[in-house]
Amino acid sequence: MTLMTKLYGAAAALALTAGAAVAEPALIYDLGGKFDKSFNEAAFNGAERWAEETGGSYLEIEIQSEAQREQALRRFAEAGANPVITTGFAIASSIEEVAPDYPDTKFVNIDGFLPEIPENVQMISFQEHQGSYLVGMMAAMASESGTVGFIGGMDVPLIRHFGCGYAQGVKAVNPDIEVIANMTGTTPAAWNDPVKGSELAKAQISQGADVIYAAAGGTGVGVLQTAADEDILSIGVDSNQNHLHPGKVLTSMLKRVDVAVYDSMTAGTDLETGIGITLGLEEDGVGVAMDENNEGLVTEEMMAAVQEARQKIIDGEIEVVSYYANDSCPAVNF
Repeated sequence: MTLMTKLYGAAAALALTAGAAVAEPALIYDLGGKFDKSFNEAAFNGAERWAEETGGSYLEIEIQSEAQREQALRRFAEAGANPVITTGFAIASSIEEVAPDYPDTKFVNIDGFLPEIPENVQMISFQEHQGSYLVGMMAAMASESGTVGFIGGMDVPLIRHFGCGYAQGVKAVNPDIEVIANMTGTTPAAWNDPVKGSELAKAQISQGADVIYAAAGGTGVGVLQTAADEDILSIGVDSNQNHLHPGKVLTSMLKRVDVAVYDSMTAGTDLETGIGITLGLEEDGVGVAMDENNEGLVTEEMMAAVQEARQKIIDGEIEVVSYYANDSCPAVNF
C-alpha cells in the first residue's frame, strides 16, 4: 500500500519520519505529476508492481516546483528511506549536492547525467533514439501524405534525442518524407500543457502531417487527443498509450522506466551504486508497443521491417546517430 507524502513544513517531516520506521524505498516524481499517462506514470506503475508483489510500501511525492527537489531528497534521506529513486534529468544536480551528505542512503536517478557519479548514486539512462528510430519507420510506412510530425515537451537535448532518432527512422524508409518538429516550451511547464500540445498538433496537421509522435509527458495527451479528433494517427511515448485512443494510436515508443523503478526497489539497500546504466534495444529498455488497440493499424510488412531494423541496430549494422554526439541531427531541424 502506497504512502502518499506531501512535503510541506513540519507536518510533512513528521509524516515522513512516521512512515519510515523501517527502511522503505521512496520515489520522487518529476514535474508533470505521476498520472501524466507517460514518463512519471511508468515510474508509478513500476513502484506499484513492486508493492503488489512484495507486500511492501514506499514513500512518494509529486513535487510542485523546482525548489522542492532538494528538499524532498533531504527529507526522505533524513526519514531513513532507502533507496531514494528519482525521475527526470532536472533533479540530477540536486542529487549531486545532497548525496554526499547522506553516505548511508542510496540514490537513483532515471534520465539524468552527472560527469562524476557519487559512490552512493546509480544513474539510469535509455537509448531513446533507438526506440524512436523504430517508431519513425512505422510512421513513414503508415503516412499517406508524405509529411509526419514530432512534438516534444521541454526543449532540452534529451527530447531532441527522441526527435533525432525518430527522423532518422522516417528517412530510412523514405528520404523524401518531410518531418515537422516543434517543441512545447523552454520551461518545466512544457511537460504538462495538453492545450499547447493540441495547438501544435493542429498546426502540424494544417501543414499536412498525418502521423504525429509526441514525446512531451502530459502535454502529449493533448496531441494524441487532437490527432484522434482530426482522424490522423499518433504515436505515444514512455508508457503504452495505445489504449487512450484505440485504433488511432499507431504505436507507443516504450521506455521501461517502470522496470528501472521496479528493479531499484527490488534491489533495495543492496543496490549497486557509483555506476551508470544505459538501457537500449538490446536490454529491452526501449521498444514499440503492440496490443489489441493497434493491431489493426500495423501491417505484417511494417512489423517485419521493424524487427529486422531492431536486430540490425543491436548487431551494429545500423547506427542510429545520437543527438548527444554533436548537438545536431542529420535528419531534422528543431
